[in-house]
Formats: sequence, C-alpha cells, structure tokens
Amino acid sequence: QVQLVESGGGLVQPGGSLRLSCAASGSISSFNAMVWYRQAPGKERELVARITSGGTTNFVDSVKGRFTISRDTAKNTVYLQMNSLKPEDTAVYFCNVQLRKTLFGSLVDYWGKGTLVTVSS
Repeated sequence: QVQLVESGGGLVQPGGSLRLSCAASGSISSFNAMVWYRQAPGKERELVARITSGGTTNFVDSVKGRFTISRDTAKNTVYLQMNSLKPEDTAVYFCNVQLRKTLFGSLVDYWGKGTLVTVSS
C-alpha cells in the first residue's frame, strides 16, 4: 500500500510564507505527476500546482509568481513553497500523486488527507 503524509500547514499572517510537504511511502516504482489541490470552505476543490515526471510545472493563475512546486525524488516528496500569502489562500491543501507500483504497472492515484492553511491577521 502507498501512503501520503502532508505537513507544513498552519496559521500565517498575510504576506507570510509556508512550505507544505507531501511524503509518499510504500510500494512505489515511479511517479507520473505530483499535484497540490486546495479546497476552501464552500468552494470546489481546485488544482493549485502540478509537476510532471519531466519536471514541467503548472500553476493556477491566482498563485503564479507566489507559489513554487518542487520534488525530491530520492525522498519521494513533493513540496509547495507558498510566499506572499493572502487570506484567499486559506484552504485545506491536498496532495495527489499519480504513480506506478511496479515497472510496467498501471498509473494509480493516491490522495493525502489534507493540511489546513489559514492566512489571517
């Protein structure tokens, strides 16, 4: 089985920074995409940032220039560095990983349980 453990959420003042981490453990052969989503109260879940196996990154327009996504393949970990945080960034942030458990296995989606980010003065 594969487990995703997110960390790094918390309360931060507007303009502050946080770094989220998502560590994957278990039977993993390779990763495809590693993605951060968020869901604010009363809103639908939205894709925040994505990094492919080739290192290509994509961001939702509202975080471009403020957030970066990176990964450490040796640690099976993806990071979301969030700078210049705004109250509207308040949400539960979820990690989503697409991976293969064996060399030629099918791609499988796994989700973390989420970590709460609150931006408030």
